[in-house]
Amino acid sequence: MIQVPILLAEGFEEAEALVPADLLRRAGASVLLVSVSGEEFVTGSHGIRVGADCTIDQVDKASMSCLLLPGGARGTELLNASTKVQKLVRYAAENGIYVAAICAAPSILGEMELLDGRRYACYPGFEKSIPDGIRTGKKVEHDDIFVTAEGMGVSFAFGFKLVELLFGSQRADELKEQTRFA
Repeated sequence: MIQVPILLAEGFEEAEALVPADLLRRAGASVLLVSVSGEEFVTGSHGIRVGADCTIDQVDKASMSCLLLPGGARGTELLNASTKVQKLVRYAAENGIYVAAICAAPSILGEMELLDGRRYACYPGFEKSIPDGIRTGKKVEHDDIFVTAEGMGVSFAFGFKLVELLFGSQRADELKEQTRFA
């Protein structure tokens, strides 16, 4: 079973978490909305409260197929400050598990030096946290196990890229047709 934990911290960008979650679930993934704070509900940057499926302590890291970090300025700040998040990201990177980050969240990977020498996308201004990466100007970028994207407006393209990587291009194309994206 393909499992994708999506890490939610207060102030996360709702669309950047929920659009990929929806697309991945439609594709057949087990998607877990994970509370980093341990609270049952996490409030996004626009005041939308989302119920978490579990806490970060309950994530079975050995079962992860992809780890997703949504952006949002405050959410990214809190994700970056969490040693539990850092350990989970490091585990994924060391074990060849996809790490997906969108908007401000690629800055976390940059500060961990995981994007050094790699192509990436991020929200403009956050490239300063990724000085040794290669910002390509693409809306969504894939380099090895890292998938990064510019921001909320490309949440669908980001989600479809993850579906493609985890389920294949045919499944991604089917979902694009079903959701009228194509």
